[in-house]
Amino acid sequence: MRLERRETVPLALVAGAPLAAVFAALALAAGLILAAGVNPLTAYGEMLRGALGSRLSVTEMLTRATPLILTGLAAAVAFRARLWNIGGEGQFFIGALVTAWIGHSLNLPGPIGVAVLMVCGMVAGALLLAGPAFLRLRFGVDEVVTTLLLNFIVILFVGLMIEGPLRDPLAFGWPQSVPVDGDYRLPDLIARTRLHIGLLFAIAAAGIVWLVLSRTVFGVETRAAGLNARAAAFAGISLPRTIMGVALLSGALAGLAGSVEVMGVTGGVTTTMSPGFGYAGIVVAMLAALHPAGVVAAAIFVATVFVGADAMSRATGVPSFIADVIVALSLLTMLVALLFTTYRIRR
Repeated sequence: MRLERRETVPLALVAGAPLAAVFAALALAAGLILAAGVNPLTAYGEMLRGALGSRLSVTEMLTRATPLILTGLAAAVAFRARLWNIGGEGQFFIGALVTAWIGHSLNLPGPIGVAVLMVCGMVAGALLLAGPAFLRLRFGVDEVVTTLLLNFIVILFVGLMIEGPLRDPLAFGWPQSVPVDGDYRLPDLIARTRLHIGLLFAIAAAGIVWLVLSRTVFGVETRAAGLNARAAAFAGISLPRTIMGVALLSGALAGLAGSVEVMGVTGGVTTTMSPGFGYAGIVVAMLAALHPAGVVAAAIFVATVFVGADAMSRATGVPSFIADVIVALSLLTMLVALLFTTYRIRR
């Protein structure tokens, strides 16, 4: 038995791989739910009811999906060029911190100020990833290591800042940053909910990224660099310029996620404001097969699991940590699905 690369991959196989991965992950997680003494169908029914069963639950799920769309886009853009950006969490936090810092004392009209703060968050995230990209291009340093370690450095730096110069004096001792000015808070998309117009920005970002990757020279160069770097260089594509451009775009999207989360939900920065948006963005990107349109659907799935798991835990007693297991299994099963999408088994 051997693996043979497919000459052409059927569209049905490409579209079906993420669905097969999700169902496989749910089937594997069902064993753990059974071990907890609960019927998996009952548990999954409570999970769907908790995420989609009411107006409040749907808006909470979409609120959770908003940063996941942006961090998923960040990972998808980078992975397409084989730039392994594992630092979405750090880029998220640095974008959030810069937004809160500048937004606390900015003196501009509301809409202009919101745009400026988003750009500031994007610049912060882009610069954070530019460092590992430069180290890879100049010295051959593995960006997996540098971006992963930067996550911990940035979170420690955020903790230092919110305990020191950016500490909110009105937080009654709670470690959080000064808040952004009220004029720069994103308006609600639906009244009396936490869902804000950042969701529309995230969906628009997915559309823009799709246009850039599919309709521009930069997008062609990105795909070429990811498929075969040596062939791309032979064809005259500047790999350093392409990789650095991809790094700036990927970091900017993750930084924008942090900026939108601060202006739309939290108002300020805490070290616990992210339940792992940057890491979950990698799962979102892989489930989407690195396609910007698929990122939106994958982010909604992951958000449904996380939001619904809390309701499932209350109703059935299954620990809510099962959500992390399902998301992790989804990544592993998607990798297997991608293997059999690219290769076929030959006797």
